[in-house]
Amino acid sequence: MNAPEKLAIPSLKDRVSPEEWQARVDLAACYRLVADFGWSDLIFTHITARVPGTEDQFLINPYGMMFDEITASSLVKIDMNGNKIEESPFPINPAGFTIHSAIHAVRHDAQCVLHVHSINGVAVSAQKNGLLPLSQQSIFVLSSLGYHDYEGVALNDEEKPRLVADLGNKTYLMLRNHGLLTLGKTIADAFVNMYIFEAACMIQIRAQAGGSDLISIPQAIISGAQQQARTVTKSQGGMLAWPGLLRRLDRIDPSYRD
Repeated sequence: MNAPEKLAIPSLKDRVSPEEWQARVDLAACYRLVADFGWSDLIFTHITARVPGTEDQFLINPYGMMFDEITASSLVKIDMNGNKIEESPFPINPAGFTIHSAIHAVRHDAQCVLHVHSINGVAVSAQKNGLLPLSQQSIFVLSSLGYHDYEGVALNDEEKPRLVADLGNKTYLMLRNHGLLTLGKTIADAFVNMYIFEAACMIQIRAQAGGSDLISIPQAIISGAQQQARTVTKSQGGMLAWPGLLRRLDRIDPSYRD
């Protein structure tokens, strides 16, 4: 059997600003990392990044491409109404547009919005008490976590006000019976935040499966988690880990940069 041909996507590197190109490379890397860590749910989740220098344009995945296929040039640029700003042979995920356009419209502090249907995240989102203070990872999430009740597949614009109200000024959002969402001032921040969120959920599921009594972390420790996080990352947030993550990707397949 012949190997399937790779999708031929013309390069946009010389057609966009250097700042947009860097955002495209980082966002494509983020998609590849989500696939590498096993959070992608085939093609059915989404990550968006605001186009640098704009308030009403963002990049989203070409709907139908697997996350480990996505490249900088294949990302689709759209406006806040879901209209393509540049031609693309690919559609966009309508549920992705609903969720991400709602958040980008109000959270101008966030360049990136990352949403996944990870198995552990969905499992915890279905638990009445949500994320529990059981691990070091959990305290960073709990210090800035909101919850949004499930309203079906996110296709209804009427859900947007409730979604953004439940998110507020927080960094993490648990979508009940659905999955996880993180924001970041950079794409790197959004990814590392999701790594911590998913890890906290995985630890919770495994700890509960152990069948013994669990030890909760006191609220006083959770209250100081944000300052502890800044100390641990030397106030660089996700950017401290990002170069190493890109080196990891480059060893696997550097074509995300195309």
